[in-house]
Amino acid sequence: MIDAITAKRGLVLVFTTLLLDVIGFGIIMPVLPAYLSELTGVSVSQAAIEGGWLFFVYAAMQFFFAPVVGNLSDRFGRRPILLASVLTFSIDNFICAIAWSYPMLFIGRVLAGISGASYSTSSAFIADVSNDENRSRNFGLLGIAFGIGFVIGPVLGGLLGTFGPRVPFYFAAALAFVNFLVGFFLLPETLAAEHRRAFDWRRASPLGALRQMRHYPGIGWIGLVFFLMTLGHMVYPAVWAFVGSDRYGWGEGQIGLSLGFFGLCGAIVMGLVLPRVVKRFGEWRTAAIGLTFTTLAAFGYAASWQGWMVYVVIPVTCLEALADPPLRSLAAAKVPPSAQGELQGAMTSIFSITSIITPLLYTGIFAWFTGPSAPVRFAGAPYVLGGVFLALSLLVLVVKVTKPAPKDEPPSVAQEA
Repeated sequence: MIDAITAKRGLVLVFTTLLLDVIGFGIIMPVLPAYLSELTGVSVSQAAIEGGWLFFVYAAMQFFFAPVVGNLSDRFGRRPILLASVLTFSIDNFICAIAWSYPMLFIGRVLAGISGASYSTSSAFIADVSNDENRSRNFGLLGIAFGIGFVIGPVLGGLLGTFGPRVPFYFAAALAFVNFLVGFFLLPETLAAEHRRAFDWRRASPLGALRQMRHYPGIGWIGLVFFLMTLGHMVYPAVWAFVGSDRYGWGEGQIGLSLGFFGLCGAIVMGLVLPRVVKRFGEWRTAAIGLTFTTLAAFGYAASWQGWMVYVVIPVTCLEALADPPLRSLAAAKVPPSAQGELQGAMTSIFSITSIITPLLYTGIFAWFTGPSAPVRFAGAPYVLGGVFLALSLLVLVVKVTKPAPKDEPPSVAQEA
């Protein structure tokens, strides 16, 4: 464990790195329907399919390379891997900004997918500087960064998008480059030399990394919960902008505002609610509460046939943000320091598998239910399927994931008295 001052500085910098990354990602979401329509000349329904293929190629590259990156961080440390991924994110956005054809966008997405390790490496970084008492709280910083980033990014993207759909990509590229410079001069290394291990290609393959996790009891069921949860939650980046454009007639500004409000609620929960709920109920019960609300959220968005209803559903279901950090903390507590990068690489592979499946799945459902041959026009159909996956994740958690031992649970009211 590194000293407290370095750990605190590292957490601040990793939080800043993720925040700027999420802002850069969120900036482009409001303009994606207009940008793809401009670039390809197709309708919104067809643009959703084109967007789905971009998400697909990104996720496919991340699936194959995330375990490699995770294992490299266990070999060479977190700092160089994190810096490389941030720099490549800047290059990716610049390529997307100057793209003159739809196929050119794939070049940027391939690069972004190969180097898309900032989240998994940051998770390993946090595990390095955490202990049993503060692990869930520290992992909550990931959610806070995503929440605040999705407040600032989409709203800023909607504003910048009024000057043209390419402008947010230029801004995201510049933001990522500034992020790289800050990290280059200030980001510390957290993986001690004695905890590093040799790189092994057998463990660095996607299936090899997942198989390696079988050696740690209980990881498999947590991985399945994480898989089903992510499978359901990926409906939002896949179709949110397209549903808003088609169902409610939203423009770039309104899409950005809705995503910003979504992120604000998530950031409030992560920053103010998560620490108190974990302390009171423990990690397992907190994850169950979060999964319950995220399931309700998906069906709530499906039922929102008018735009104002979305703004009613978001705060009602904002406790959905409680699900991810406790699950990551439960998993991180089961592996040694030398395997944290491998664990986060495996979890990123799980995330990437869902990212490969869901863009084409959800955008295909959206296009089917909004196109001219739709049996019943229902733009909220993708959210229904997402809700089913989320309900299954809650079921697996309740039935199969073992609750922590009584000594790890927070004291009861009677015990406190």
